[in-house]
Amino acid sequence: MATKIFVNLAVKDLNKSKEFFTQLGFKFNPVFTDDTAACMIIAENIFSMLLTESKFKEFTGKELSNAHKYTETLISIDLDSREKVDEMAEKAIAAGGSTYRDTDDLGWMYQRSIEDLDGHQWELIYLNEEEMKIEMGKKIES
Repeated sequence: MATKIFVNLAVKDLNKSKEFFTQLGFKFNPVFTDDTAACMIIAENIFSMLLTESKFKEFTGKELSNAHKYTETLISIDLDSREKVDEMAEKAIAAGGSTYRDTDDLGWMYQRSIEDLDGHQWELIYLNEEEMKIEMGKKIES
């Protein structure tokens, strides 16, 4: 069974990407960070490896996609509250990121969608587990 997850993302400018994510509150593991890669700590066992495009190409025989033009992945992060979702989204926009969808508020799930400097899509969500249980119970009953 897996014990950690590393999401690898190609970035054009590693220093700008590190600065962007630092402004959102993320830290980096210096053991796995150099001038071609930065290990961003998302949670205790969840990381994103920000790799320069040339470093990323060492791991794949395929062409890199332009994340500003094509969706390559959606990365969802569950935060502690609606306020934390809004706070991170606003920090991302202030740091040069952008939104790509309107805010979703389903009652049991609150979501904001942002793009980082390289066009990678991040879903910032808050799951209200009590409301989710009620909503799921309604679906089961019908």
